[in-house]
Amino acid sequence: MEDKICFNTEKVLRTNTVFPQAVIKGNLVFLSGTSGIDTATGKFADSFEGQAMQAFGNVKTILEEAGSSMEKVLKTTIFMVTGCDSDFKIINKVYGDFFPVNPPVRSAPQVMPFPGGILISMECIAFI
Repeated sequence: MEDKICFNTEKVLRTNTVFPQAVIKGNLVFLSGTSGIDTATGKFADSFEGQAMQAFGNVKTILEEAGSSMEKVLKTTIFMVTGCDSDFKIINKVYGDFFPVNPPVRSAPQVMPFPGGILISMECIAFI
């Protein structure tokens, strides 16, 4: 039986070193909740849209470094601090930008505030 592989890339800042950015098992990659932290600055954007764009970009980078891609994502969960209509409009736009064809299934629950000003966190399951 094939073991799981804990995976991290230095191309995306880790906000917590207790768990890996992803776990690879067989031909599947499971991404941990990934925030919109900018690796270049080490900071979060001030806006929900800025953090959403960065979070999706971070997910894309981790997937590619793990041997997958956005086109191979099967399921996403997007955790949002707010659940207002304007934030869902932003998420729908960003989702369409990153998944223009055959988008994966999605859940988008509203959650209690994250620490440190995080407004969004995204996890996903993809194949390699």
